[in-house]
Order: sequence, then structure tokens, then C-alpha cells
Amino acid sequence: MIDVRPRLWAKQRRMTRVPAAISKAIAQLGDPKIVRLLTKTIFITLVIFALLGAGMWAALSRLLINHEVTFGAELGALVAIVLTILGAWLLFRIVALAVLQFFADEVVIAVEAKHYPASLGHARSLSWQEELHHGARSIGRAIGVNLLALILAIPMLVIAIGPPIIFWAANGWLLGRELQDMIWLRHRRSIGEAAPLSGPERFAIGGAVAAMMAIPFVNFLAPVIGAASAAHLVHGRLEEKHSSDTLGPINVT
Repeated sequence: MIDVRPRLWAKQRRMTRVPAAISKAIAQLGDPKIVRLLTKTIFITLVIFALLGAGMWAALSRLLINHEVTFGAELGALVAIVLTILGAWLLFRIVALAVLQFFADEVVIAVEAKHYPASLGHARSLSWQEELHHGARSIGRAIGVNLLALILAIPMLVIAIGPPIIFWAANGWLLGRELQDMIWLRHRRSIGEAAPLSGPERFAIGGAVAAMMAIPFVNFLAPVIGAASAAHLVHGRLEEKHSSDTLGPINVT
């Protein structure tokens, strides 16, 4: 007689895996490493806007002075300050998200150091060829999926809620793949090894992060929560696989 309880337990774990991973990720937001990363992100974002403002001031001042405008330097500085403040108000979160995503690996390492130290010791650095190949594939996938989403969204413009749902689903699918690969590529044993997360799991975590990105202020933390959640999901699945390979099937006669 085959004991079906392990299968039922496995099904229950699959249903709660994504919420549990997100919960663990949120709980680690107070980690000093994560706080330092967020502080660094804000600082770099402010520096970017400051440099853009300085460049705008120099360009406007030179333009106004060349046209012999009275108080050209002062007027250029005033316009540059106003435009910089307006740009920061409108674009701060977008620029900050881009900067934060650049440091997403640091989030993964912080999670692994705290929860999966043994796995961190076996992680490998990707070669520049792998980075280039993965980056090109990701860009191509993003372009293709968003073009398809645009084609599907155009006929649904008459339904106000239709296009947002389509683009949410498209970006959720894309984010799920990217978040998984961010961790998985560093820990897989061979190129042909199957990825640990199922399609529904990838879409669930990607869709959750995509939804967070639509919420003001929460969207700033979305990349951190997404990277940390994906780390918990991937390592959790790897540990389950290792346990099942070690113990084998459980039979009761």
C-alpha cells in the first residue's frame, strides 16, 4: 500500500510556498545589509538627479548667455532647479527602481548568507559570456512579450481594465523568469539541468512583484522583496529536491 500523505503534504507546501517566501522577504527588510542597500540606492538616485540638474543648468546658462539674455546664468540656474525638482517628483521612483535592480544580487547574497549559508558557499560567478547570453535573451524575451501584449491590448482599449491586466500578466511572466534565473543560474550544476520552479510558481511571484510595482512607495521595495522571495523559493525547491533524492519514495505495506 502506498502512503499518499507525502503527496498531500507536498501539494499543501506548493500552495503556500509563494506567500511564505514573500513573508520571509518582508521580514528581512530590516536586515542591516538590506538597509544599507536601500540607503545606497537613494544616495545614488539623488546623485543622478543632481548631475542631471547640473548638466541642465550648464546647458541652459550657455544657451541663454549666447542669446544675450539678461541674467542668463541666473535664469538658467532657476529653470534647471525647477525642472530638476519636477523631474525628481515624477521620475524618482523609476530611476530608484532601475538603480536598485542593478544591485539585486546583493539582496540575494544577503538572503543566502542568513538563511542558506551552505548554498552560498557553492554559488558560482557567471562568466561574461553567460552574462551576455542571458542579457540578450532577456531583452529579446521582454521585447517579444511586450509586443505581443501590445497587439492583444489594442483591441481591448474600449475596455478600460483590459490593457492593464494584459500588461500585468505579461510583466508578471517576465519577472518570474528573471527572478528565478537571478538565483538559479548561480547554483545550477549544469547548463541542461531543469529549473526548480514550475510555471505557476514563477508567474505567482512575478505577478505579485508586478502588482507591488503599481503601488506608490511599495514599488520602491518591490525589487528587494522580489529578489529575496525568489531566493527563498529557489533554495526551498532545491532543498526539497535534495531531500527527495536522498530519502526516495516512502511506502507502507
